Amino acid sequence: MSIKKFLYFSLFYVIIYSCSSNNNSNTDQVDNTLIPVDLSSYFTIDFTALPNYANQDIPNYITKDNTPASNPITDEGAILGRVLFYDTNLSSDNTVACASCHVQSEAFGDSNRASIGINGSTARHSMRLVNNRFANGNAFFWDKRAATLEIQTTQPIQDHIEMGFSGEDGDLSFDDLITKLENIPFYPVLFSNAFGTETISESRIQQALAQFVRSIQSFDSKYDQGRALAANNNQPFPNFSNLENDGKNLYNQPPVFNNNGMRINGGVGCAGCHQGPEFDVDPNSLNNGVIGTIGQLGSDLTNTRAPSLRDVVKQNGDTNGGFMHNGAFEELIGVINHYNQINLTGNNNLDPRLRPGGNPQQLNMTLNEKNALIAFMETLSGADLYTNSKWGNPFID
Repeated sequence: MSIKKFLYFSLFYVIIYSCSSNNNSNTDQVDNTLIPVDLSSYFTIDFTALPNYANQDIPNYITKDNTPASNPITDEGAILGRVLFYDTNLSSDNTVACASCHVQSEAFGDSNRASIGINGSTARHSMRLVNNRFANGNAFFWDKRAATLEIQTTQPIQDHIEMGFSGEDGDLSFDDLITKLENIPFYPVLFSNAFGTETISESRIQQALAQFVRSIQSFDSKYDQGRALAANNNQPFPNFSNLENDGKNLYNQPPVFNNNGMRINGGVGCAGCHQGPEFDVDPNSLNNGVIGTIGQLGSDLTNTRAPSLRDVVKQNGDTNGGFMHNGAFEELIGVINHYNQINLTGNNNLDPRLRPGGNPQQLNMTLNEKNALIAFMETLSGADLYTNSKWGNPFID
């Protein structure tokens, strides 16, 4: 029997080597114990028939994919990533998981303006993770400080406020986390499934978490149904209402401005920075004009990234938490009003597409145009994302 097949039985066995030191002796006693590990007592997962993460259906009009050749998605790797994502053991006090701030029912975002870590609140709003894979940009966080998704995944774990394995100011270190995971019976099995050996390392944690995050996708929206029926994105979609098609046109068509930065014709140009059908942000984008902070004085000008606009709201229009890096807007109309009249004051990092001719953008949208744009944005939301168990909590309550 191969090792992999052996591991797929409902009852697993892990050899755990424990070294105990007797303070009254100069010798160490090494105890090699075969400990049975029944994974079905921990997880709702059927390890004989893993969910499909590696070969999910992706529409043929989706062409972007930032999965690196060095870390392709596998079912075993994504399952390990899913377990890590939902495990509060990844915080130093066992209270916070990645899923605490990236909630499935919120398109893997957070309904709170600031997320709650083990030592306080985050300084920025947690970004939605849906369709993270389908983007040109490879830099992550609002300020792009992580060069890859792999690097991004463990930075919250090593943050003093968020998950507490910083190794500074009295915090435990990441090595302490690795030791902690090594002593949790199911992790050697899951790492062996994913990588061939039981070795647990930061690199492997990063790879597994990134595989799971890249697996989270949403392509069952009204937009996708219409796009499949149309020759291209600019044609009217036969399943759309007139208002939704009007909103799509406004979204896609660039505006025509006069010399004062006021729109006199055309659309409103959202696609200039968030082009469909992926609706990811242009990686060359600069600041979008939102420079406020959460609970702090001063300005935050370094925010130049954004999540995909897919599932920006739920199908019924309910929001998946606040919008922007500081959760400044609670509804889509607030976002639209922001772009309708840009404020240039105190912002030397504003994207040039928002200051035509050096003037702050004035779109002068009518109420009907705003309603049409909102109607179109709501077509970008699916249903499966919010309930599919393959992305849900794998632990037995």
